[in-house]
Amino acid sequence: MSVSRTERLLNLLFALLNTRYGLRRSELRDKVYRDTSGSDVAFGRMFERDKNDLRAMGFDVETLTDLGWSEDDPATTRYRIGKESNRLPDLQLGPEEWTVLLLASQLWERAALGTAAQSALRKLQASGRLAEVELPAGVQPRIKPAGQAFDDIVAAMHARHPVAFTYLAGSTGKEEERTVEPWGLGSRFGQWYLMGYDRARKAARHFRLSRLTSAVTTLAREQYEPPADFSIRAALDRLPELPLRAAVVHVRQGRLLALRRRSVEGARHPGPGQPADGYDRLVLEYRDPEVLAEELASYGPDAVAVEPVELAGAVRRRMQAAADFSAAPVPAYAFTDARTRTARKGTSEDQLKRMLQLVPFLVHNQGLHIQDVAHHFGVTREELEADLRILICSGLPEGYPDDLLDIQWEDDHVFITQDLDLKKPVRFTVAEACALLTGLETLNGLPDLPGGGALESVTLKLLAAAGEEGLRAASIAGPQVAPADAATHATVRQAIESRSQLRLTYLSPQRDAVTERDVDPLRLYSLDNTWYFEAWCHMVDGLRNFRLDRIQDVRPNGAPSGLHGSAEGGVPAKLFTANDDDTTVTVQLTRQGRGLAEDYYAERTAELPDGGLVAQIRFGNTAWLPMFVAQHGGAARILAPSEVADAARDWLAASLDRYAG
Repeated sequence: MSVSRTERLLNLLFALLNTRYGLRRSELRDKVYRDTSGSDVAFGRMFERDKNDLRAMGFDVETLTDLGWSEDDPATTRYRIGKESNRLPDLQLGPEEWTVLLLASQLWERAALGTAAQSALRKLQASGRLAEVELPAGVQPRIKPAGQAFDDIVAAMHARHPVAFTYLAGSTGKEEERTVEPWGLGSRFGQWYLMGYDRARKAARHFRLSRLTSAVTTLAREQYEPPADFSIRAALDRLPELPLRAAVVHVRQGRLLALRRRSVEGARHPGPGQPADGYDRLVLEYRDPEVLAEELASYGPDAVAVEPVELAGAVRRRMQAAADFSAAPVPAYAFTDARTRTARKGTSEDQLKRMLQLVPFLVHNQGLHIQDVAHHFGVTREELEADLRILICSGLPEGYPDDLLDIQWEDDHVFITQDLDLKKPVRFTVAEACALLTGLETLNGLPDLPGGGALESVTLKLLAAAGEEGLRAASIAGPQVAPADAATHATVRQAIESRSQLRLTYLSPQRDAVTERDVDPLRLYSLDNTWYFEAWCHMVDGLRNFRLDRIQDVRPNGAPSGLHGSAEGGVPAKLFTANDDDTTVTVQLTRQGRGLAEDYYAERTAELPDGGLVAQIRFGNTAWLPMFVAQHGGAARILAPSEVADAARDWLAASLDRYAG
């Protein structure tokens, strides 16, 4: 969307908002578009696209016709936007309600719903001032969506477009092409599921996102209507958990302590299929072969899946895909000059949505410093000034100076004196309502939430404010974020609140060893139902992150926390903290794996024609990168440094040789 189109949409919005009887296409073409060139057909297509854009932003464009005339006649059809029907109702929220709302808005770690949650929160803040609230000490629950497929399906579902993808069927073990009308997305048993209508089978089906073997294609020219009575939560409740099964895995002696702890009969097992010299035979319980295969692939030649054949095949398939991708020709790419994290597409659309939030925010927050306004909207001062320059040129078509927005910021304090009746923010979009309401529902069961029924009351208020969009938001169900290790969670949280040091006995998978260390805990956070805490580790004299389920023992050691470490990194907490002496690694990611650039805080990225990325990421330890490549099974490979790329290829070859043997 070019700047000229942004201005045109703003002016079209003002024209449709400020007409009582509606405007015909010919009037809009003359006053707003100022276009006498081109065909009527081309203009009609442009106008339809603009109407759809306004509707996607939450504006209900009404179509009016004279009695006896058809809507198909552009000469007699008029258009307008009702002022009140498109506005977000006023919500009065108390401090405890703001607290749970802020927690809910921070749940989505990244990507589309994370952006939607922040947009919804800004709309609520635009209608008044945010109450002074204090979030629970050091607690940040987060949801980690299932990669790019999650974003693509959510966008298609909200727009009601079918999707197509290649799927590894659990019943046959074969890849199959599927075309699905998505009805809902939800998390159960630690996995994300798509529920929808399978067109080939002419029946409702569920699909585990971890079994998608291709990128998701949106059929943007097709529409569908989901069942009116569909409930994703009810569908998930009917979903049977996979049965518990046993796997035989040969593990190199002295390695993989974490895997050995899960062995159901101890470290060594006699029986048929004896392991090679230097290996032990373990029996592991599992439910989903793909989940276990992902883990076993990351261990390379240190672990070999033997039984069942299905599991061994899944591991080998991942390793072979990783090896094939690593051997493919390197594409041409060029990094941008700015060393920034990967940018999400649709920045011009985001700019227009931001400007529509900016006007009511300035109305209710007169005189703020321009840098404070920019910080609130998460943009630079230069980007904000570009927004303001477009806004002051926007208003009623062919109007007087008083019919334009009037915004002043010469003294670095921003004032608005003419708002053209945009005092209230636009109502929630489906994505915005979905992000907040799903987030609030996910908080159920989280310990130490604010009392007084704040979670229930703010949910009811948001449902009432969101209207129909709120009902459609029920198409997504998040995972449970209550910690499984409640006692450990409580101990760490108490230490954060009292600024006490902890003595930790911890199983480190990268070191493949159990270590004891003293740490200063800073904050608790989760990825779905896996909980971590960030701490200053005195053993390595730096920030580290520890999984609660890998802690063997934790207790206060009687010393206070030091002042050298603090959780100042903002929200969300970083799972990986880069240091100045880390190695910069160039990684190529497919379209399916491009979300890894965000997960590992890429410093520079280059877009590829196939939708993939080349990213530069800093790693403190490059020895585990072969595990990273194998785990993601053909979605990632190392390009540079060459010695790291060679090590990954050799490691994959050794792993495949072990399976061939």
